[in-house]
Amino acid sequence: MKITTAADALSHVRSNQHLYIHTAAAAPVKLVEALTARQNELKGVQIYQLHTEGPAPYAEPECVDSFHVNAFFVGKNVRQAVNDGRADYVPIFLSEVPLLFKNHVIDLDVALIHVSPPDKHGFCSLGVSVDATRAAVNNAKLVIAQVNPNMPRTHGDGIIHESVIDFGVEVNDPLPEHIPQELTKVEKQIGQNCAALIEDGATLQMGIGSIPDAVLAALRNHKNLGVHTEMFSDGMIDLVESGVINNSMKRRHPNRIVSSFAMGTRRLYDFMDDNPNLAMLDCAYVNDTAIIRKNPKVTAVNSAIEVDLTGQVCADSISTYQYSGVGGQMDFIRGASLSEGGKPIIALPSSTNKGISRIVPYLKQGAGVVTTRAHVHYVVTEYGAASLYGLGLQQRAKELIKIAHPSHREELEKAAHERFKKY
Repeated sequence: MKITTAADALSHVRSNQHLYIHTAAAAPVKLVEALTARQNELKGVQIYQLHTEGPAPYAEPECVDSFHVNAFFVGKNVRQAVNDGRADYVPIFLSEVPLLFKNHVIDLDVALIHVSPPDKHGFCSLGVSVDATRAAVNNAKLVIAQVNPNMPRTHGDGIIHESVIDFGVEVNDPLPEHIPQELTKVEKQIGQNCAALIEDGATLQMGIGSIPDAVLAALRNHKNLGVHTEMFSDGMIDLVESGVINNSMKRRHPNRIVSSFAMGTRRLYDFMDDNPNLAMLDCAYVNDTAIIRKNPKVTAVNSAIEVDLTGQVCADSISTYQYSGVGGQMDFIRGASLSEGGKPIIALPSSTNKGISRIVPYLKQGAGVVTTRAHVHYVVTEYGAASLYGLGLQQRAKELIKIAHPSHREELEKAAHERFKKY
């Protein structure tokens, strides 16, 4: 690995190349700044990424001729660019993103990554985000790394020898943090309703945000829980330290937490650093339904934007407005449903902050179906849990209306009657 400046390292990027940027809290901000500084020299660079924290200046209007973003998951920093047409969204299961690189469906020229400094054996770590980045490093022709002592050294698939890295740029910057918000009454009730479905000995998958945090907060009296999840945040730490999460019942990677990336506070990053009970693995493996299903009682809790009366789940768009992405929802919904005693759960508030129902007669025109009605088992709101598995469309509508906000139930009843006649 040649240590150099960011400007020198990024001078090796050429017009029309395909370039990958490391994910979430591992986004290499200094390398991104140096790349964008070359906007007047470069044309047609195709950027591929999942969600990244921090600024994405390459997605601004003045860079439209220099860089084109292809987002596998749409985060806040590229959302406007995607919806304005300056960037594009690639719908894909998280489990399949690494295959795009491995199978050269996308032929990567450059990978911009963020690693810990090499240890005495010369090995760096991808730290908080292994996800699809392991595959990007393996297949890119040029690897440029931001080397940072604040990046946790994690065990698993993210160990990379410094000889694999062509150019290293040393920084000493804190990782971006996601501070948990105080839970609302509605979120707490959703958490309790989900927790009531989770059995002792279950293997958990849940993401980041208020509802996953609310679920975790309601699990303090559970026993022998395990974790096999694409991502996690601070809400899990207290359960680990209290012994509620001990991974003792898992059949795949027993006694270890399995994840692919993480986003949280410094407390979380310190928890991850050199933790032998945490395996950070490639998302093609973590999100593989054949792997997920091998653990017992896999309980997957995922969110949604809206759910229609037949159980179709929109989780990535608001009408045609692209908000996020498919991510790993379908990987884990299916994996949980195939697990012995597994429970796939879609959890959402019954209405928006503006009072609009999130259980709807029909999805909005242009809305994306992330989870099909054939895959849905449980839908949970603050008003309870609807079990849809094995039910016909008419009965599904009845169960979903029971957990809708009371002020919207009459309207939903009328819509169900019009649609199903004998309802």
